[in-house]
Amino acid sequence: MRQMTGKQSISFAKAVYIEGSAAIVGEKEKDGPLGEYFSHTLSDPMCGQESWEEGESELQLATAKLAMQKANVRPEQIRMIFAGDLLAQSIASSFGLVDLNCPLYGLFGACSTMGEALSLGAMAVAGGYGDRVLAVTSSHFGTAEKEFRFPLAYGNQRPPSASWTVTGSGACVLGKTKSRVKITGATTGKIIDYGLKDNQNMGACMAPAACDTIAQNLVDFNREPADYDRIVTGDLGVVGREILLELLKKKGYDISEQHSDCGMLIFDPAKQDTGAGGSGCGCAASVLAEYLLPKLENGEWKRILFVPTGALMSKVSFQEGSSVPGIAQAVVIEREEDV
Repeated sequence: MRQMTGKQSISFAKAVYIEGSAAIVGEKEKDGPLGEYFSHTLSDPMCGQESWEEGESELQLATAKLAMQKANVRPEQIRMIFAGDLLAQSIASSFGLVDLNCPLYGLFGACSTMGEALSLGAMAVAGGYGDRVLAVTSSHFGTAEKEFRFPLAYGNQRPPSASWTVTGSGACVLGKTKSRVKITGATTGKIIDYGLKDNQNMGACMAPAACDTIAQNLVDFNREPADYDRIVTGDLGVVGREILLELLKKKGYDISEQHSDCGMLIFDPAKQDTGAGGSGCGCAASVLAEYLLPKLENGEWKRILFVPTGALMSKVSFQEGSSVPGIAQAVVIEREEDV
């Protein structure tokens, strides 16, 4: 059965259901504007481990287990896992999830990884390659600063355009069992490179990719922005949002009424000194699991476009003076009325 839609989208012939979702965040995230929605918080940012990296692995494992618990499934019922993080070789995922003893696809889409995981997971279920799969990502302020910027003890200053990596993890169990929330489509993003090289302004680097994917989704599905209750980007922040809205207006789309950004939702820059907003694989994933999906479950929203964004850079590419390409993965998520 043909499920390809338009140039680069998929419309699932049979919806894929989100059977359970969960998030765990750090104390700073809990203190932000969405604090009341986060029911599970880390009391120890190192999760009882000896390094930030080991702590992030423990965080991702705990979130995966919590999502499975909420979906009432055991690890042996998971056909495959789609997981990723920001660390070199995706070590937060590989070391964290080994004890689940499940087949795993390790992913890297930078901060867009949850959109990639949900898209591929939904394809696997819709295609009959797994009755139930797990999508999970994480990020950690301590590990990201160490990986991409400076060790925390250095105490470096940050420009206003810089984002603050979210300490958090989000996970979703996807399957065929009917639930209140379902994935009905996806638009696979392209790598978009405007030649920007400032890794302290990732919002500007990612905004063109978000524009490209959102516009293509609207074309492929023959929709207008108002057909979505919310169009939610991952972590463009204040700077990236401005650029996104301007770029889309040049294409004939005004999404200002529908648009939200997870990086702007999770922190209050005026009170928390987080620059342009939040970022990291765990930013969009945790906001999706604990804030966006419940809005669909309770009927406040009927359909959203979830568009995590990623800056495709590494320590090597940055040190060699390369630009920072962007990518955005869009997932159409709707409320299921017939449950």
